[in-house]
Amino acid sequence: MASTPVLPVQLDRRVDAAPPAVVLDTNAVLDWLVFRHPSCALWASRFAGGSVRWLADKAMQDELSHVLGRGVGSGAAPDLPSLWMAWEQWVTPVAPLMPAGAAGRMRCSDADDQKFIDLAFAHGARWLVSRDRAVLKLARRARPLGLQILTPEGWEAAFSADRVP
Repeated sequence: MASTPVLPVQLDRRVDAAPPAVVLDTNAVLDWLVFRHPSCALWASRFAGGSVRWLADKAMQDELSHVLGRGVGSGAAPDLPSLWMAWEQWVTPVAPLMPAGAAGRMRCSDADDQKFIDLAFAHGARWLVSRDRAVLKLARRARPLGLQILTPEGWEAAFSADRVP
């Protein structure tokens, strides 16, 4: 019986040459690539410029596809080919791993959102961007473990602050 590999959070939090990573939940992706929310305006240039990596797995792609298939965002007339091109171009695909230690015990009240939290911790993401209340409720507990859970506006402020010399 195959089990999900466990990756200690401490090992992924090491300092190396890789740019910091972000996990975007489905609502954040919709804000950016469907609704073109102003707080997301610089994301494409950040990913294209390599100053940050966008981490996602197949389950996240499947969820986005399912949400779009239900017609969410159809009033905004999304350019689906461009959306999927952006996904292919900028996502750093990663395997779904279970985080270890305290991060592995952090549970979201919405089970559908747990995958974003687990992936962010297991792969050492610096940020998880969401508008979901259930995810945002975990922000205070996640911060001491090295993960900032923020709204798109909060990520804009945090990312800009990290880049000030």
